[in-house]
Amino acid sequence: MAVLEVECPICGEFLELTDEDRAQLELGDVIVCDSCNAEMEVTKNEGDDFDLELLGILTTCPNCGEEFDVTEETLGEGDIVQCPHCKAYIQLEFEE
Repeated sequence: MAVLEVECPICGEFLELTDEDRAQLELGDVIVCDSCNAEMEVTKNEGDDFDLELLGILTTCPNCGEEFDVTEETLGEGDIVQCPHCKAYIQLEFEE
């Protein structure tokens, strides 16, 4: 049984999908990363072609307490994001 490894664009952990897992996935289905809870939508699932689009991950700013979505566009180098509310820079931490 072949296993496809897909890297999470937020935390870099690898999600392992078996052929059986992929057979159950349809376009538009959402996969959630076990490490950081990022949500990714299945945009391609045909043969060897498989692709996901990051929908985002909800996080709370430790500075102002407001919630916001982290997306690929808002994620800086080294897992740093800027809060859209108070403009504080935040280092994201992920569970092992």
